[in-house]
Amino acid sequence: MNAGKVIADTNVVSYLMKGTDLGKLYKRHLVGKVVGIVFVTVAEMHYGAEKNNWGELRRQTLEEHLKNFVVLPYNNDIARVYARIVVERERAGRPITWPDAWIAASAVWHQIPLVTHDADFHGIAGLQVITET
Repeated sequence: MNAGKVIADTNVVSYLMKGTDLGKLYKRHLVGKVVGIVFVTVAEMHYGAEKNNWGELRRQTLEEHLKNFVVLPYNNDIARVYARIVVERERAGRPITWPDAWIAASAVWHQIPLVTHDADFHGIAGLQVITET
């Protein structure tokens, strides 16, 4: 494992930005660590802003918030892990959304624990999940 590093799922990034009780709860798993997010989390956060018609000030706040994280990019090895995860979940009758599959694949490939409030990540081979659920 990559000691001192974690990947924050999109829901955790959102909780932190909103300052919710869940954000405060998950913050303890991030303090003192290098916190990464997957490229798709950046897209999901911008999608939420677009869908909810955020104004310029709130979008600037989002941009500043995202600077708190190291953005992990795509690579071909992660794409292969993504394909394995999607197929394994399909065969098990537990399909996974494409954003969650990319997040899981990135965490598995980098061997970095995933901090999430989403129970859909449980049972993925090679994925270490840190959660409060």
